[in-house]
Amino acid sequence: MEPIRLLPYGISDFRQLRREGKYYVDKTMYIPEMEDADNFLFLIRPRRFGKSIFLSMLRAYYDINERDHFSEIFKGLWIADHPTRWRGEFQVMYLDFSRIGGGIDVLEKNFNNYCGQALDSFARMYSSAYPDYFLDGVLKEETAIGKFYFIDFAAKMAGHQLYLIIDEYDNFTNNVLNEEGEAIYRGLTHASGFYRQTFKLFKGMFARILMMGVSPVTMDDLTSGFNIASNISMLSDFNLMLGFSEEDVRGMIRYYQSVGKLQGKDEEEMIEEMKPWYDNYCFSRKSVGKDPKMFNCDMVLYYLNRVMKTGDSPEQMIDPNTKTDYAKMRKLIQLDQLDNYRRDIIRKVTQDGYIISSLEESFDVSRMADEKNFISLLFYYGMLTIGDIRGADLKLIIPNNNVRIQYYSWLLDEYDHVAKIDTSLLNECYASAALDGDWRPMIDYLASSYSVSSSVRQLMEGERNVQGFMTALLSLNPYYLAAPEMEFNHGFCDFFLMPDFYRFPMVRHSYIIEIKYLKVTATDADANRQWEEAVEQIRGYAAAPRVKYFIRDTELHLIVMQIKGNDLLRAELVE
Repeated sequence: MEPIRLLPYGISDFRQLRREGKYYVDKTMYIPEMEDADNFLFLIRPRRFGKSIFLSMLRAYYDINERDHFSEIFKGLWIADHPTRWRGEFQVMYLDFSRIGGGIDVLEKNFNNYCGQALDSFARMYSSAYPDYFLDGVLKEETAIGKFYFIDFAAKMAGHQLYLIIDEYDNFTNNVLNEEGEAIYRGLTHASGFYRQTFKLFKGMFARILMMGVSPVTMDDLTSGFNIASNISMLSDFNLMLGFSEEDVRGMIRYYQSVGKLQGKDEEEMIEEMKPWYDNYCFSRKSVGKDPKMFNCDMVLYYLNRVMKTGDSPEQMIDPNTKTDYAKMRKLIQLDQLDNYRRDIIRKVTQDGYIISSLEESFDVSRMADEKNFISLLFYYGMLTIGDIRGADLKLIIPNNNVRIQYYSWLLDEYDHVAKIDTSLLNECYASAALDGDWRPMIDYLASSYSVSSSVRQLMEGERNVQGFMTALLSLNPYYLAAPEMEFNHGFCDFFLMPDFYRFPMVRHSYIIEIKYLKVTATDADANRQWEEAVEQIRGYAAAPRVKYFIRDTELHLIVMQIKGNDLLRAELVE
């Protein structure tokens, strides 16, 4: 009987994965596509999208030392039956720059030490292909640059081809940008900076290069003035190369059902639960409407790992390990230094769920704050994805709840920065609404928080930003998915509180909330006219056939809130 293929959760070494017989979603069919694209390639994808395991797979495929193990390592995968001419033809140099850290005073030393050790390891791995003096010669060189030069000359003399793979090429430079600022960062990536000088060696030294990271900024700065790699990040041929398609996820579920690891778990229910949290990524304009949307693969593995171990869905649908990623991202987009128009972009995306823009493929750090570049940066970090095409531009959307919660968190932090908002009583208010149908404490809390926070109101301009404030607070509700601007009957309700049945099956009440904003100069007649329109609107939303599907057997409550100036004028249940 064939051993059960265990989940590869947390594993980034392809050879280990195959040696231990773990489950692998086959991506080897993209090898010929990459070979045809160019000799020097550069790809950007968000964190935890399977970059490291993919690069590790390529390393095993091209490594001349693994040529005799090809059948064993790649048995059952697509490439086993479709090998290319370059299989096992290279000495592969593999560098992972996420392993380089430390303050700016020791960074060059740490970079030199890491690269030096990696190059020493390379020399040991391939020493049998060189004259006897090769290994000692590499080991005696005191600097990484010296070792690069020595290997380069020796390989050319011996007629060997070298393949360079760099994972997280921008990791430590992004950290420098976060911690030390732009001036220090530019010192590394421009003129005679040690990182730039190292990159200058690459194109003449290696027959093929593949680099992956999360941002185009460092690559643009490093390669300004000379071309080192073709950016394939937004080409449709590679849209599905990283991440999991829904078909991939269903294949995993069916396999683990067949081996008894997901007994009693329904495939459709698991897909329905994961999709709002992990799915919906698209990276190419030409793929819109053609390719399936992609799941974040690490999140899927996290979910399945928890279900297999406990028999239940995870209490937190977001992998706690990603908190570090979002903390880094927060610094990278400099949320604490945002000017007004970039703050407006964050608020607009949070409130509307989308923004219309084109995407920039490259820009240097000095232009990172430009409006279009800032939006592009959100796209590369996975905070936006391509939802649709709008003429020459794109409709960039928040991909899923996982990301949406990060926006809400940033918005709350912004409000909290100027006026401390007490959220200690919110959980009980939300519990009363979800479990007992007592909605009044929740509505009163939302209104009073807005009313008393005069400093917060300075960040808002009219109804749209009042909704942003409410959205941020409603996102803290654990019992619901707070969906703003949900479309029902050709209209968009302000808020639909859709019960999270998977985590909280005890929820018995659901809500549609419509918020209307009046200027302080509005008359009673204005207020009455607006109220009547709101009642008609919310009844129209409730009549939409999709509502019944979303609320299941819960009782639906329709609530209209009318805010005049700073204060709640009226909040009532609509029958």
